[in-house]
Amino acid sequence: MNTLAPYAANPDQSIGRHHAEPASSTRNAFQRDRDRIIHSTAFRRLEYKTQVFVNHEGDLFRTRLTHSLEVAQMARGIARTLHLHEDLTEAIALAHDLGHTPFGHAGQDALNDCMRDYGGFEHNLQSLRVVDQLEQRYAEFDGLNLTFEVREGILKHCSIRNAKQLGDVGVRFIEKTSPSLEAQLTNYADEIAYNNHDIDDGLRSGLISIEQLSTVELFAQNLAEVKVKYPVLEQKRLLHETIRRMINTLVVDLCTQSAQNIAQHQPDSIADIRLLPQLIGFSEGVAKQNLELKQFLRKNLYQHYKVNRMSAKAVRIVRELFACFYENTGLLPNEFQVYAEIDKARAVADYIAGMTDRFAIREHRKLFTVEEYL
Repeated sequence: MNTLAPYAANPDQSIGRHHAEPASSTRNAFQRDRDRIIHSTAFRRLEYKTQVFVNHEGDLFRTRLTHSLEVAQMARGIARTLHLHEDLTEAIALAHDLGHTPFGHAGQDALNDCMRDYGGFEHNLQSLRVVDQLEQRYAEFDGLNLTFEVREGILKHCSIRNAKQLGDVGVRFIEKTSPSLEAQLTNYADEIAYNNHDIDDGLRSGLISIEQLSTVELFAQNLAEVKVKYPVLEQKRLLHETIRRMINTLVVDLCTQSAQNIAQHQPDSIADIRLLPQLIGFSEGVAKQNLELKQFLRKNLYQHYKVNRMSAKAVRIVRELFACFYENTGLLPNEFQVYAEIDKARAVADYIAGMTDRFAIREHRKLFTVEEYL
């Protein structure tokens, strides 16, 4: 059982929910939030939303769902090591991608471009919108009515303009204070999982090679270590052993450096944490290695011409869906038509953002391919 540090988030001292509810007799508030997220419609849809590759390109590539589970596992382990609240970190990790569009970042960029004159679109804000408003499951309120601490962790970054419209969770961006340590570490767990598992998917797809990756210090060091210990290991196991060592290097360094940062500042409460600079982070050397890895992936994987080709198709699908629905809201499902009478552009964006990759492709085909119904 993890003994909570005095500066950890404590469900018994939560800032609370927008709508007061009786406490559960069997679960703390953060456990309850985690369970609500897992049972939400938006969470189930993550199974068919992709990271880099579109869903139909293969069954073995990561989806937003598998990524979220991997982040939750990693974040929970870091929280335990630092004596922080594991249930809170898990809830934040499982919810952090709920607002992602179909087709990954290409879909988000396209939808943001469509919404440029209507307030823009950002998946981080959309994740919060999903849990605050769009989930329709409970009789007494819209959304999931999550605690402030989970909602705070979902909102990793925010402009001052948007922060002023968000109420309680927007205050820290205006006052330039820090979120809980649980929120901070989940952000790092997200980055570690994203980068290292994209290596796995990139190698599996053939878009990047071991030779290319060997120019990256973090990969090269761990690959060399594996080859010394297992000189005749087959490539599949060689790669897995290398990637898991890379993850271990990053996680151990994050825990060690963060513990040193906490010890240096000696916070006594979560209130202290909010007034201090962010304490979760890598050492200088590992931060440099991690940045090199991110830059490599951006150049060699995310901007690979084959990824760009699929992204171009995704952008066209999202833009054409938006234009079609915006021009004729009668094509939207009934519940979105009702909201479109209040805010047409946002209703269309909500509908498209909630789509999975394959559903968006199917909707586009229905609306733009005449042969579909001949």
